[in-house]
Amino acid sequence: MLEALHVSKNYTQGRWYSRKKFSIAALNDVSLKIDACSTLALIGESGAGKSTLGRCLSRLETPDSGEVRFEGTNLFTLSPKDLRAIRRKIQFVFQDAAAALNPRFSACDAIEEPLLIQNMLTRKERRRRALETMEQVGLSIQSAPRSILEFSGGQRQRLAIARALVLKPRLLLLDEALSSLDFDTQARLTNLLLDLRVRFELSYLFITHDLRLAARMADHIAVMRRGAIVESGKADALFAKPQHPYTQSLLQATPG
Repeated sequence: MLEALHVSKNYTQGRWYSRKKFSIAALNDVSLKIDACSTLALIGESGAGKSTLGRCLSRLETPDSGEVRFEGTNLFTLSPKDLRAIRRKIQFVFQDAAAALNPRFSACDAIEEPLLIQNMLTRKERRRRALETMEQVGLSIQSAPRSILEFSGGQRQRLAIARALVLKPRLLLLDEALSSLDFDTQARLTNLLLDLRVRFELSYLFITHDLRLAARMADHIAVMRRGAIVESGKADALFAKPQHPYTQSLLQATPG
């Protein structure tokens, strides 16, 4: 479904006390593949380049080199019109739902907004689909008129997932989407995501530093360190017998 080929990304930065600039390699020749109706978990420590890769895969950022192909199409050769159509199929769910959702909106307005941006459906149809999507993520439609600020952290993340689902995408990129939640809320949302994947035949890129969540969610694992993938494979095989010393150290540092 989605394939990254030799993707590299550098950032140029400076220091406040000097005019000199220096380059930081965020991604270094990264290649990976996400199959249809499957989950690839991207794991590694903070600063490994996981979020940068997710943004490049979704065209929120442009890499310095390499290709990203979605269903055979190179995303970096598309016209703005064609890219707009592809964006309906690839949606991003961020860690901080509170920052991703407009606090001035009601729950239903926040979910409906992507349809409005994409100029899809009539007003009545948009509202109906937004309410249907609320129910699909386990939120009561009675709460649709409520302000975003009235929802708990877990409920806001359900709203963020609903906002991503309302366009009926094929691929969700979840960037630490469960990391700020308590254990019980994580468990409930993990079950929800697993159910949604089967029900709507979705694929996920699940970006996380939590190996226990990765083990629960993923079919395949890719381990990132310093902007590069150092090991990848089927989840059960990789966790049972990791080959790279960095992967081994991550597993040894994981409680339980």
